[in-house]
Amino acid sequence: MNFDDTPQEAAFRETARKWVEANAPKELHAELSKSSLGRIRLAKHDIVDVGKAWQKKKFEGNWACLHWPKEYGGRGASPIERVIWQQEEGVYGKLTQPFQIGEGMCGPTVMAFGSEDAKRRYLPKLASGEEIWCQLFSEPSAGSDVAGLRTRAEKKGDNWVVNGQKIWTSGAHYSDYGLLIARTDPNVPKHKGLTMFFLDMKSEGVEVRPIKQANGMQEFNEVYFTDVVIPDSQRLGAVGDGWSVSLTTLMNERMSIGARLATGVPEMFEFCSNLMLEDGLAIDDPAVRSKLASWAAKSSGLKYTSYRTISALSKGDRPGPENSIGKLVSGMMLQDIATYAMDLQGGAGVLTGSDEETVQGQFQQMLLSSPSMRIAGGTDEILRNIIAERVLGLPGDIRVDKDVPYNKIPTKGRG
Repeated sequence: MNFDDTPQEAAFRETARKWVEANAPKELHAELSKSSLGRIRLAKHDIVDVGKAWQKKKFEGNWACLHWPKEYGGRGASPIERVIWQQEEGVYGKLTQPFQIGEGMCGPTVMAFGSEDAKRRYLPKLASGEEIWCQLFSEPSAGSDVAGLRTRAEKKGDNWVVNGQKIWTSGAHYSDYGLLIARTDPNVPKHKGLTMFFLDMKSEGVEVRPIKQANGMQEFNEVYFTDVVIPDSQRLGAVGDGWSVSLTTLMNERMSIGARLATGVPEMFEFCSNLMLEDGLAIDDPAVRSKLASWAAKSSGLKYTSYRTISALSKGDRPGPENSIGKLVSGMMLQDIATYAMDLQGGAGVLTGSDEETVQGQFQQMLLSSPSMRIAGGTDEILRNIIAERVLGLPGDIRVDKDVPYNKIPTKGRG
C-alpha cells in the first residue's frame, strides 16, 4: 500500500483545503468537534437549516456530491478524490448529516435505475441541498429481514396504491422524498415479490410520527401509508425486481456508514488523561492502560484497513469488504468504550450539560446512541453472515423460507 498522494491528488487536496478554509462556518467548529457519532446539538442553530446552507455553498463551489456526473449536479471526480475531500472537509462534514442518506444511498439508486427525466429532475436538487431524501425500508415485523416486509403496493391503472408501515426511518420528519420498497406480489418467494419506488413525502396518506430516543433526540420515525398513490413513472427497476434494486441501496448504505463511523478512542484517551481516580489519574492505572492499548490497536487496524480501501481506489481498483468489517468492529468498540467510560465515572456518569459536565454527558450520549449504530446498515449478525459467506466462503445459513411463496410462510398476524 502507498499512503502518499500522487502529484495530481496532492494538487486536488490543496485546492480542497483552501476552499474549506475560505468558506467553512468556523464559528461552529468547536461545537462540531465535541459532537460524537454525528449526534449534533448546536446551541443557536438548527442542523437542517445549517446543513442546507453548507450543502448549497458546496454545490455552488462544485464540491457537493463531487463523485456524481456533472449533468446530475456532481463534479465527475474520482473515488479517491471523494475520499480526499471528506478528509479535508473534516468536522464540517457533520453538517451534511441530513443529506447523507440521499447522497450516499437514495441518489445512487435513482442514478442506477431511474429514467433520464427523473435523474435530471431530482438529483441536482438533492446535490444542492434544496431537497432531502430518506430511505423507507425497515418495518416492525421485518427489521434485518428486509425481504420479509408487509407494506403492499397494488397496481391501479397507471398508479400504485400503497398501504402499510415503515419504522426507524431516519430524517423522515424533514425529508421531501423517500425511497420505498413494497410488496407487489405475495404469491412468489419473498425476495421475488418486491418493487422499488420513490415518492413525495408530502403525498396525501403519508403520516410521519417521530420516535423519542433514549438520548433525548428524535432522529428516527414511524411512517404510515394509507392509500398513498404513486405514479408508475416513479418505479425504480422492473416490477418484482425490488430486491435487486435494494442491494444497490444497501451496498451504498454500508459503505456510507462504515466510512464515517466514529469509535470514541480519541475522546477516551483525553478523558482518561484528565480523570482523577482514588489512586491517581485514570491513564496511570494498569487496568485502564490495558483497555486503552486494546482499543488503540483495534483503532489502528481500522485505520490501516481504511487505507487499504483508499489505496485500491487510488489505483482504480474496486474495494473489497473492508467497509463491512469496519462498521462491525467500530460499532462494537464504540459501545464498549462508552460503557467503560460510564463505569469509570461512577455516579458522575448521569450528568449532562455544559462546562465541566460536558465530558460526562458526551459519554452518556455515546452509550445511549451506540445501539443504533450496531443496527443501522445491517445488524452485527447480518454483517457477520456477509463476511462469513461472501469473504471467507463458509456455508450459508439454512433458510427454510427461501423458495416458499410469501403468503404461505407461517407467521402471526400477517397483514
